[in-house]
Amino acid sequence: MGAGKSVKSLQIAQEQQAVLLSEDEWLAALYPDKISSFEDYLKFSEQIKPLVKSHVQNILSTGTNVVMDFPANTVRQREWFKALFGEINAPHELIYLNTSEEVCLRQIAKRRIEQPERAAFDTAEVFHHVTSFFQEPTGDEGFNIRQILRK
Repeated sequence: MGAGKSVKSLQIAQEQQAVLLSEDEWLAALYPDKISSFEDYLKFSEQIKPLVKSHVQNILSTGTNVVMDFPANTVRQREWFKALFGEINAPHELIYLNTSEEVCLRQIAKRRIEQPERAAFDTAEVFHHVTSFFQEPTGDEGFNIRQILRK
């Protein structure tokens, strides 16, 4: 949370003229006013994964690049991504935004002001809860990793 995934995803999609898919946008459109806790997020995020996977694989199969603004904070989340591109043998890049806690919390505070509808979820408490599960990606997971350091 607050690492800058959405901003970086948009930038990369524009640079590569790729299709941008945002988990936040999908969840907001499909489940308006239903996500008020981390548990809600996990539930609904899991529900959209089969549809997103199929959709992304169809797009990739046409030769079109896709930028996914989705979290890959844990090995389990990254396994889903690996299946997504691996099943169709599509090239990939995992971009890891290595961002300090201070920067993330500052971004979250700013986002609460700019997007008051997210204020209940975008809190320091939720950030610390989410961050407690974070597992840094490693080369042995089978990804082409590009790390961007943001302190």
